[in-house]
Amino acid sequence: MKSNPTLTLSKEEMKSYGYKIIDTIVDHFETQNSKSPVYQSTRAEMDALFLEEAPEQGEKIEDVLDFVVATVLKKTDILSHPKLYSFVPGPSNYISVMADTLATGFNIFSGGWANAPAAAELEIVTINWLLKLFKLPTKKGGGIFTSGGSMANLTALVTARWQKCGDDFSKAVIYLSDQTHSSNMKAIRTIGFKKEQVRIIPTDLEFKMSINKLKNAIAKDRLEDLDPFCVIGTAGATNTGTVDPLKEIAKICKEEKIWFHVDAAYGGAAILSKKGKSILTGIEKADSITVDPHKWFFQPYEMGCLLVRNHKWLSNTFTEKPEYLRDIEGNTSEINFYDHGIQLTRRFRALKFYMSIKSFGLQSFREAIDYSINLAKKTEEHLRKSTCWEIVSPATLGIINFRYHPLSENFSEKKLDVINQRISQEIISSEEAMLVTTILQNQIVLRMCLINPRTKFEDVLQTIQKCEEIGAKIQKKLNDITIYSS
Repeated sequence: MKSNPTLTLSKEEMKSYGYKIIDTIVDHFETQNSKSPVYQSTRAEMDALFLEEAPEQGEKIEDVLDFVVATVLKKTDILSHPKLYSFVPGPSNYISVMADTLATGFNIFSGGWANAPAAAELEIVTINWLLKLFKLPTKKGGGIFTSGGSMANLTALVTARWQKCGDDFSKAVIYLSDQTHSSNMKAIRTIGFKKEQVRIIPTDLEFKMSINKLKNAIAKDRLEDLDPFCVIGTAGATNTGTVDPLKEIAKICKEEKIWFHVDAAYGGAAILSKKGKSILTGIEKADSITVDPHKWFFQPYEMGCLLVRNHKWLSNTFTEKPEYLRDIEGNTSEINFYDHGIQLTRRFRALKFYMSIKSFGLQSFREAIDYSINLAKKTEEHLRKSTCWEIVSPATLGIINFRYHPLSENFSEKKLDVINQRISQEIISSEEAMLVTTILQNQIVLRMCLINPRTKFEDVLQTIQKCEEIGAKIQKKLNDITIYSS
């Protein structure tokens, strides 16, 4: 293909190419449920497919697209598949996908008001929708859309450190539980805290932060002339869906004048559900909240969000005034979101959230979340009726943990760990479902995250039946080995 230094296509070429891409996306949405959710490959196999030098001359655009569709898009897990139960699935929705296409196609810079006032306004409007849902003040409150929960948590902790400690945080101490998401520890290290400044508070038998142990840790640090400055509560632990006692933590933070950050990246969207709202009681007392629309608000990646009680906390923390931006500062009501977070250059994330909420309405999202909570509960009830399974952590906000543990057998903990790990490995190898393990109470358990509103109970039953068959097969092998050994 001859060189094209303007990097342009004709109108007809653009339309033909674009229609083909849209057709590919529509076909994916229509057929994904009938495909395998799992794709496995080695680095050597991927190198054999893709490893090459950057070409000096271009190829036919149709050939490049066909290659990508056939080899890249089909060689990945389908995170929106009904039988992908692991990690946090990404169900997404078509309206938001198209909104992302628009935002990218128009290449909108969503950092400053002067460049895209409509984009900034939509971010203000949608942030206010979320502030209202979480009962944070809409007049003083604020927030920012980020790439995900990791960046939202990082932004929150930088803000908390600046507001509470200023330049000197050498004596500052931060508190989190043993179930707090790893992104928080990464953020803590990133902003310069030493491990001696971090207190990991044990959780109780329900995997919730122990209030008594939190109080003891704070009191001890005060006696040692340290500066407790932040507690991170979890609203929807990734392992279990568990929510910390937010109301009690908020009370402690208020009395101790400590910043209260709630990591609700997973569970925050459950505020739309009557059941979820009850579980999340106390979240409205937080100074800052992380919530991920690309999880339970069904948005495509990347979309996280940080909400704060006072928008000035963000601008006071992140505003810089370089000379090249002095002509576009505007007035104080015209928010420049590059002054509210770490990124200067920002994509227009608010559009997909705005268009999907406007198109489907909050009621549709409420019903989808209710469905997920009820599906996990129904799954728990089914498992409890079986002689094969033991519930380790009950259904909470769409997550349930269980393990193969037949009543008829007296297996050691080590053998039970082996069986459950093998069940996960074999179910993944079959490519029928994605179901991985986690560790709770020093046990290897199977974890199901059921937030996909298109996952049916029949899908879950089929997967559990397959797991039972695998477990029985492994159990027989272990019994045969025991008999032979004896």
